[in-house]
Amino acid sequence: MRDLFHNYPVEARIFVVLLLMIIGLSLVTDSFMTLGNITSLFNSNAVNLIWAMGLLVVLIAGGIDISFAVAASVVQYVAAQIFIGMGGGNWAIGFIVAGTLGIGLGLINAALIHGFRVISIVITIATFNAFFGLLMFFTKGRNIYNLPDWWTERIYIFEHQAANDTWSELNLAVAVMLGCVLATWVLIRLTTLGRQLYAFGDNPEGARRAGVNIWQMQMVAFGWCGMMAGIGGLMQVNIAQEVVPNALYGRELEVLAAVVLGGARLGGGRGTVIGCILGVMFVAITQNGLNLMGVSPFAFQMIIGATILIAISSSNLNLGLGRRKGDAEARLKGGTA
Repeated sequence: MRDLFHNYPVEARIFVVLLLMIIGLSLVTDSFMTLGNITSLFNSNAVNLIWAMGLLVVLIAGGIDISFAVAASVVQYVAAQIFIGMGGGNWAIGFIVAGTLGIGLGLINAALIHGFRVISIVITIATFNAFFGLLMFFTKGRNIYNLPDWWTERIYIFEHQAANDTWSELNLAVAVMLGCVLATWVLIRLTTLGRQLYAFGDNPEGARRAGVNIWQMQMVAFGWCGMMAGIGGLMQVNIAQEVVPNALYGRELEVLAAVVLGGARLGGGRGTVIGCILGVMFVAITQNGLNLMGVSPFAFQMIIGATILIAISSSNLNLGLGRRKGDAEARLKGGTA
């Protein structure tokens, strides 16, 4: 535990807070620590965690992307048209199509950021509105219900029937989420690209002088975020059983709050998978606890806004204190944050 606090102070603090929250909610409500509520938490937040893995990589690289939820909506609609046109498909084709479409949308962001030399938040605000406007224009806001059976079929990786005949289950989205978490951990911790992403986010100029390809870093970061957006969109349809063009609009802020709460620095160069998981869990448990206690949902929105504000303030403070010299070169030689 001492090493956890020393090496991962933000992650350790949020872990302690989570434990206190779990204990507190277990005492004030009888339904929080039930198997049904716990599995429901995993099911309802699996897509958010998939998206968080993509956003984590972008934040590590010093960027920010708020267009991923809308990109997921675009992927849902285009993928539905492709599957209907081909008369079916299967999960393998589904992941390939959704991932490819998502990567394409992510690379649009990367190309615009690199080409116009504009900060990423400005570009992704623009693409957020462009993607959503085009989606609503072509769909006219209509839902799609006639989807292939394989896409809407309920697949469970865990099922349990309690003595009172209540069911608890974990759906396919949870398994896919675990795969995305593992893949992201491998990318940022076990590959040269991962070390370069940390170096580029921590000190872009130093990384460039050390031979890091800036365009490649932007493609990897935003392409990965786009791929996670596409996969998350694919799984959201499996959960909702339909394609709703505007259903995901607005969810990007709670994912952003969760990732920065878990220790990812808005200035770049810092962030871990475990911190990201803890951040998403914190947001999910906070929302679930407020619902169980009958607190207004507007209180949750206030918490999300306060979290983002605190994260921005902390990031600016860190940047104001200055970054350590030579971090980029040290990371490239094999060290990681």
